[in-house]
Amino acid sequence: MRAEPQAAPYRPDPQILALADWIGDAVDPADFPKAVPRFRNRQWDAAVGLGDLSDEQWVRHMARFEPLPDNMPRPLALRYHGHQFRVYNPEIGDGRGFTFAQLRDGAGRLLDLGTKGSGLTPYSRTADGRLTLKGAVREILASEMLEALGVYTSKTFSVIETGEELWRGDEPSPTRSAVLVRLSHSHIRIGTFQRLAVLGEDDHLAALVDYCLAQFPGPSAPDAAPGRDEPAVKLMHQAVERLADLAASYMAGGFVHGVLNSDNMNITGESFDYGPWRWLPRWEPGFTAAYFDHAGLYAFGRQAEAIRWNLAQLAIALRRLAEAEPLIAALERFPELYHAAMARRFTWRLGVESQGAKADFALMTAAEQAMREGGIGPDAFFFAHRGGRRAEGALGEALASYAPLPGDHPYWAEAEPQAMLIDEVEAIWAAIAERDDWRPLQAKVAAVREMGRALGEPPVPAGHGPG
Repeated sequence: MRAEPQAAPYRPDPQILALADWIGDAVDPADFPKAVPRFRNRQWDAAVGLGDLSDEQWVRHMARFEPLPDNMPRPLALRYHGHQFRVYNPEIGDGRGFTFAQLRDGAGRLLDLGTKGSGLTPYSRTADGRLTLKGAVREILASEMLEALGVYTSKTFSVIETGEELWRGDEPSPTRSAVLVRLSHSHIRIGTFQRLAVLGEDDHLAALVDYCLAQFPGPSAPDAAPGRDEPAVKLMHQAVERLADLAASYMAGGFVHGVLNSDNMNITGESFDYGPWRWLPRWEPGFTAAYFDHAGLYAFGRQAEAIRWNLAQLAIALRRLAEAEPLIAALERFPELYHAAMARRFTWRLGVESQGAKADFALMTAAEQAMREGGIGPDAFFFAHRGGRRAEGALGEALASYAPLPGDHPYWAEAEPQAMLIDEVEAIWAAIAERDDWRPLQAKVAAVREMGRALGEPPVPAGHGPG
């Protein structure tokens, strides 16, 4: 059974203020005409000491953005660059969001409260700084499903409808507006390092490395790794380990992020920022989530490649602080770490004990073949064969020597698995858009969380926190 986040006292700790002069710009939130609470994450508000806030207080802090006690006095719109579909863009940054608080959870992790749709910033360019309510609902669904599947993800912490009419080319318009707050293990991106490197701000780059090592401690580099004690090299090893696991968790989850640009890669290895995501309706490596990804750069089967490419951009940025050889050595660990994480993640979701990357490869090959031949997606496959049940042919042979994981849950006796396919997502939104009926969303969140309990604790590697 998965442990729920534990209640903890409120522990403000705005460490980012030490970097504030060069990592972001102080901004003011939009003055929204309305503030109607639509979603509050009761699994996580108490975990960071905010569970006792009244509804009125919640609106003041999560929509009006009054500073939390002893926390950041003003929000920071963060500065970063990034490769977007492999094209470098120095004109980006937080265009409709900001970080407005940092606090510790019960495990001592430093977490950010950041926004999406909170108004104009110096990086908004031609956009309006707003978020559609549909976009917020989609982010709730994506983050809840990923958390249940054991992916290390940001949490949708709050959604408040804001009473504006927005015009969008990809939604029937005018459409409703919202401001979203996410609870995230940092908003430091690979693109944050890229910006400092391109601008030649080496002192700031070194300070950012030190900040990340101090605030987001992770696994040590292998003893034989060259330069393993150099700060930039140490951070590179940690990022490679974390993001190799993230890539594997996407694959085992059947998830397509859609926009794996370097400004969407968190240095902590945490997944975040859910726009054109999809889950696989069937096992198809070429499946894409974003309608504008014409070349399939971020297709399902290319996500590990995309994440590794982004890590190479981090190595290039860190080259200003360290020699190339140890950074390349860290990057070259990615394939082995990814395959080990795939074995760990895949067998966990299937409900059997891993036998190691080499032995598990045959099982994963048989599973992929079964999904292709059966025309089914990962959700149906993992549910049908939980613990090795009902497996025949090559799959049955591959599973014959695998022991089921201990534990049981009524979820596994249900008629069908929980999934997050696009037709259901659109139906959940239609209930809200047409009838202002939030019950299908609430029921889906509850059902997905129950699935997470059935799956149990995910195989979290060193350097990660819960969920």
